[in-house]
Amino acid sequence: MEAVERQNDDAHRRRLADADRRLAADPRDLGALIAKGDALTALGDARAGAGFYSCALRYAGDGRTLPADLVADLRRAQDAAKEQARRFESHLTDSLAAAGFDPALSSARFSQSLDLMAGRKRLYLSQPLFYLFPGLPQIQFQPRETLPWLDAVEAAAADIRAELEALLAEPGLFRPYVERRADRPNSDTAGMVENPDWSALYLWKDGVEQTEVARRCPRTLAALAEVPLCRVPGRTPSILFSRLRPGARIPPHHGLINTRLICHLPLIVPPGNRFRVGNEIREWKEGVAWAFDDTVEHEARNDSAADRTILIFDAWKPELTGEERELVSAMFEAIDAYGAGGTAWGV
Repeated sequence: MEAVERQNDDAHRRRLADADRRLAADPRDLGALIAKGDALTALGDARAGAGFYSCALRYAGDGRTLPADLVADLRRAQDAAKEQARRFESHLTDSLAAAGFDPALSSARFSQSLDLMAGRKRLYLSQPLFYLFPGLPQIQFQPRETLPWLDAVEAAAADIRAELEALLAEPGLFRPYVERRADRPNSDTAGMVENPDWSALYLWKDGVEQTEVARRCPRTLAALAEVPLCRVPGRTPSILFSRLRPGARIPPHHGLINTRLICHLPLIVPPGNRFRVGNEIREWKEGVAWAFDDTVEHEARNDSAADRTILIFDAWKPELTGEERELVSAMFEAIDAYGAGGTAWGV
């Protein structure tokens, strides 16, 4: 038996040496990459073998122009790589559990790091379309403990909903969230320009109070009294009721600046309404607020049979100092004073 095993090992080492010679001549030789993966796996190093299988799969692309026998080998390599990943994940899970890790109770950030490493989640980064303030944390949903004013906003949810319902009795007050502008190019993002499926009614818009609507919502504005609203004259804050019709979808997009958070207070939310920021998906729940970084790719959809309506407003990120907030505001005032005119931001 030992003699047979030695012969097999010798054969695998010869295959390994042959694969190395082929890869020295062409590092992208798919057959050689698979052969090296096979040899390493047979010699007891399945983890290294899976690395070569994965490399071959990356180089193969869609595989449409490859010969059938090579495609079959690639499928086998893919299955082997998946099995190795499953075994490694099982080993890691068991080892961390023995060390006291519990996904339900331990660090959420560490849990996310495991998801990213295992490929269960994709990494999304802040990609502001207009202005990046460096050094700010890239967090999809802002930790609630950093927003002490959020409790007061939630406590007023019933009063805010009552004011909303009075306004909903006049549906003509709502306008499409993305409106056409004569003074700017109008790029239609997946059919959103002038689309009533996503509409808004503003209490404040681009830093200006909308008097007629605001006077009808005193309890809403009172609930936001302690919120550090992002204030840039002519640009923010914006405070609005946002309505999404049944079956509507807001396509994936990024916000303009990373110095603020966008805050949601769900008011009328039938089951089947979902919101994604980066790699995290949540369902709105009436009266439960959150804040997120809109410069991370995000999207929304209403798969229910009724309208979804929420309160939206923007607040400074808590990591910014008072001086930094003033400087950001002064910078945009200077930009607008130059005469080019401010871009309509929205939230």
